[in-house]
Amino acid sequence: MDYVASKRGIATSHHSRGWHGGVLVILMLCNACVLLFADEAKAQCTARDVLQARLALKEVAGARKPQTAVESAADVPVWRKTTVGTFPDSVALRNALNARGCGVGELASEIMARPAFTLNTAKADLELVTVSAAELGFQTETVLLGQIYARAQQLGFGLAPAEIAPQLRLQYLDQPIGEFLTIGMNPIKTSKGAPVILNVANGGAGLILIGQDGRADAEIFVGSVFVFLRSKEAAPAETTLVHR
Repeated sequence: MDYVASKRGIATSHHSRGWHGGVLVILMLCNACVLLFADEAKAQCTARDVLQARLALKEVAGARKPQTAVESAADVPVWRKTTVGTFPDSVALRNALNARGCGVGELASEIMARPAFTLNTAKADLELVTVSAAELGFQTETVLLGQIYARAQQLGFGLAPAEIAPQLRLQYLDQPIGEFLTIGMNPIKTSKGAPVILNVANGGAGLILIGQDGRADAEIFVGSVFVFLRSKEAAPAETTLVHR
């Protein structure tokens, strides 16, 4: 009797452990599914998300139409409007990039943490235009960044606030693969004093925000496309490119 009872006890114990173990596995799988769907809901910058966003659009809103040589900023239509002033600080802005799965390069990350990287205190929609160095009238294979800025401002384009870069990264989710947009902005120095400007890119592995050489004498490929403000009236009063 003791043997049978012990066997029944063992059987009951194993059955109970198996049942609880099964429930535990199911709960773990359910939690994993919830986390997976939560990540899917938040992520919008991955390569797959970008492809789905582009396929869902009948007409790509962010597509850039080729332009001829520009004689005035008035000749260039507004490319898109980007909202600024929607985050209390750069930490919240960076967290939003992370939540959507947007990549942030090392230089870009450092720049966003610098005191010189400031945000608009009021919400505003800024009109942006895109123009290449070639469309600004340069015909050599490369051109100095300082020359591009000088020519752009001469034609009536305005430099954009640094906040435009991460905000554009968050709002330009259908960026075509292979497009790299250099933000026409005053450079911000790293902790080591190197001037950096920001670039909103889709290299094929997902949407990313990266930094690039912001020296006035940095050589830029003539086909590089820049993002400027629609008019210089909305831009900072002065350009302060750092020579090194």
